[in-house]
Amino acid sequence: MTLDLAQFHEAFFQESFEALDSMESALLALSAGGTADPETINTIFRVAHSIKGGAATFGFSRITTIAHTAETLLDQLRSNKRTVTPRIVDLLLGVVDVMRDMLASTQQGTRTVPVHLPTLIADLEAIIADNVGNGAVGSGGATNVDPSAGQPRPATPAAPAGGDVAGWKIRFVPGPQMLVHGNDPLRLLQELEALGPVTASVDAARLPPLADLDVEQCVLSWAVRLDAPATIDQVRQVFDWADGDCELEFEPILRPAPTSVATLVVPAPVAAQAETATASPVDGAAGAEATARHAAAPETSIRVSIDKIDELMNTVGELVITQSMLSQCATQLEGHTADELRGGLAQLERQMRALQESVMRVRMLPISFVFNRFPRMVRDLGQKLGKHIELKLIGEQTELDKTVLEKIGDPLVHLVRNSVDHGLESAEKRVAAGKNPTGTITLNAYHKGGNVTVEVSDDGGGLDRDKILRKARERGLVGADEELTDERVYNLIFAPGFSTADVVSDVSGRGVGMDVVRRNISELGGHIQVLSEPGQGTTVRVRLPLTLAILDGQLVRVGEETYVVPLVAIVETIQVKADRVSSIAGQAEVFRLRDDYLPIVRLYDLFGIEPRTTNLLEGLLMIVEADGRRVGLFVDDLLAQQQVVIKSLETNFRQVPGLAGATMLGDGHVALIIDVPGLIMSVEHGSHRAPLLAQAAAA
Repeated sequence: MTLDLAQFHEAFFQESFEALDSMESALLALSAGGTADPETINTIFRVAHSIKGGAATFGFSRITTIAHTAETLLDQLRSNKRTVTPRIVDLLLGVVDVMRDMLASTQQGTRTVPVHLPTLIADLEAIIADNVGNGAVGSGGATNVDPSAGQPRPATPAAPAGGDVAGWKIRFVPGPQMLVHGNDPLRLLQELEALGPVTASVDAARLPPLADLDVEQCVLSWAVRLDAPATIDQVRQVFDWADGDCELEFEPILRPAPTSVATLVVPAPVAAQAETATASPVDGAAGAEATARHAAAPETSIRVSIDKIDELMNTVGELVITQSMLSQCATQLEGHTADELRGGLAQLERQMRALQESVMRVRMLPISFVFNRFPRMVRDLGQKLGKHIELKLIGEQTELDKTVLEKIGDPLVHLVRNSVDHGLESAEKRVAAGKNPTGTITLNAYHKGGNVTVEVSDDGGGLDRDKILRKARERGLVGADEELTDERVYNLIFAPGFSTADVVSDVSGRGVGMDVVRRNISELGGHIQVLSEPGQGTTVRVRLPLTLAILDGQLVRVGEETYVVPLVAIVETIQVKADRVSSIAGQAEVFRLRDDYLPIVRLYDLFGIEPRTTNLLEGLLMIVEADGRRVGLFVDDLLAQQQVVIKSLETNFRQVPGLAGATMLGDGHVALIIDVPGLIMSVEHGSHRAPLLAQAAAA
């Protein structure tokens, strides 16, 4: 029977991508002037070592080659044969990029080789062979050869200074799934030989009769003796790749303490027991308990398809609707039994809310998954533009729905690039202005009012209000005599094609980024705000919903219909006064709200329904905002605030301008959810004068 290793490819790719992220973070810490402590170097080394071992197991030879070359250089660093330099960090970051690309292409089945791979390997090998000023043994120094891989291994690490360890006794018991997961016990023992002489004896006590043998299960174990003064970390790293697939016990072999009185002698039975294949170096109840604890160690996480979570979320949403319907029916019943029923349904409502929140938390991921891409990007852009930049990340553990997290990445990239290029001045200009030559960009995420706020701030020169206004007037976006507030002027940077850059570069200047940012944020049901102070810097504040599956909404009554307006879009609700309403050209209506004039949108006209009243004085005007623009929605009455499960109109009907979806209310009726950004856009285009549902039906 041949084991099909392809079934483990996806797990290898996912774990390797995550490991490369940690390797990149550690390298960026070194690049930023962080201390080259042994743990940081070991973290980087372990990633290269693990990817090399996995790639070799699956036959990904080119990935094995680049990982092995990087591992050799890293071994020189961790054994203090070489010091960390900016050149080495740059090359190792290049290794991260290349391995990430090669893993992605291998995952897709193309196995494309980056054109600069030979050059990168040559540069790495040149540094490995260049020993000037490093006190290192050259590349022609002693190496151990792995006969299974045919590749040279790093020389045996030196003994720890002042250590008393002469070697290690290791009990190595592979788990039943070790071979299934693609790990090779023989290869691990060969890896151990890189540290020094190894003697191993096999325990075949678990070997069943040949007829009962399962070739996919490892039933052998080994008692191993390593005669080398290695540290416990160096020994453990050999078995890192098989972590969780085996039982390991380590016992140090100590050097005899020098004394003029007596010589320390290890009793023969103990020594024999440690080296006998069938015996354990740990005896008695303590050893049994240690083994039991290791075997019973629970998994801390599992990988689940997002489709399964979405299906679970949808089912929970349906249960919430059913529970709400039952609660409404129970209000119409009377008697003692009805009271008990209502009490039970109230308890069910609490439990359903807890279940709903639990399922939502399953979909939540920390925003660090997005933030972690920026240290590398800011470093590279700073080097390219000749700017000294410090990046601060705050609130990295703030959680967002996975769907929102995936869609917020690109807008944040545009905002950060804009801060690096336009926001921060050059070091010379900063010094001339009395600032620190190193500019600071801050990414901050935090929960506020049931939403998540993400801020991108810089301590640069701030937005040039006069320049923005002048460019906007040149393009006809603003009238020659029109006066705008600071907020409206700053919002002009989101206009399509708008740019204040005097020179177009490959970083920015074409005016195609910020309008995409606003559109993407709006599609997420979010809101964006720009704050700036001349000479002090700029902050772009993005407010996002926690999830796209559930919405906090305000129910409103229009005629006999109920609509849902997202709470995040509502500014205020007011009663209309006649002296504040005006008509423009006998058609459009506007309402004066303090110093601003807002268009009035009559929802009954918008959706072609019979209103309770057409008199503005008898209803309410709900002020809603999106993309820095406001309108007033005329509604009959406000109902309750409610968390609703969003159902897609596009999936079940078709896309309708001004509507974000629909939901099922507790009484079984369907309520349409207002898409505030789309509605405001239809107002600007004049299409709101015809019923939107009629437009959609005719499309």
